[in-house]
Amino acid sequence: MRDAYHEELDSIGDGLVDMARLVGSAIGRATTAILDADLKLAESVIAADEKVDTLQRDLEGRAITLLARQQPVATDLRIVVTSLRMSADLERSGDLAQHVAKLARLRFPESAVPHDLHATILEMGQLAQRLMAKAAEVIITKDVDLALQLEQDDDAMDLLHRALFQHLMDDRWKHGIETAVDVTLLGRYYERFADHAVSVAKRVVYLVTGEHADEMSPQGDAAGA
Repeated sequence: MRDAYHEELDSIGDGLVDMARLVGSAIGRATTAILDADLKLAESVIAADEKVDTLQRDLEGRAITLLARQQPVATDLRIVVTSLRMSADLERSGDLAQHVAKLARLRFPESAVPHDLHATILEMGQLAQRLMAKAAEVIITKDVDLALQLEQDDDAMDLLHRALFQHLMDDRWKHGIETAVDVTLLGRYYERFADHAVSVAKRVVYLVTGEHADEMSPQGDAAGA
């Protein structure tokens, strides 16, 4: 019975990794769709979000069943509760990738992104994908130092987001209000996606150490945890 219980705990972790990999792939493909005005790819990202939602519902159901039947305590309880929170972060990340794809579909056959901003949006999309890949690795390895590094990595996304706004506010902006709104939304989607990846990593820190990541640093307390 206890073996089956711990197998179920492990399977919840596996489900989180699957979700992270799916949403990471989704943001990468959505970025390609928005930059290339690729309607077929955008539609595939939109449709694939249902798989993320299904995984989240399944994981939530199994976690609640464990809580009800096994009444876990201490570390096991922390695993279950933290996993529920991580699944919510990942599900929202999938929604954000879907938003990018829906914007690509809305503006088809045109690209929602002006050519002079393609490089910035591409960099934001690639960074978002890398952050989520690192979050998946953190879930697998339970590496606290790596988890804490994600917040530092996220600083690069914040810089890109600010650069995007500076471009929008420039007197030389010539792409109109509609495009400005599109680009503003895109910047927000990528920023929030990155925030959710960081949130997942922080929850792993709490899962492993019982301490909140904001009270730790990669070179400080985490190293001795």
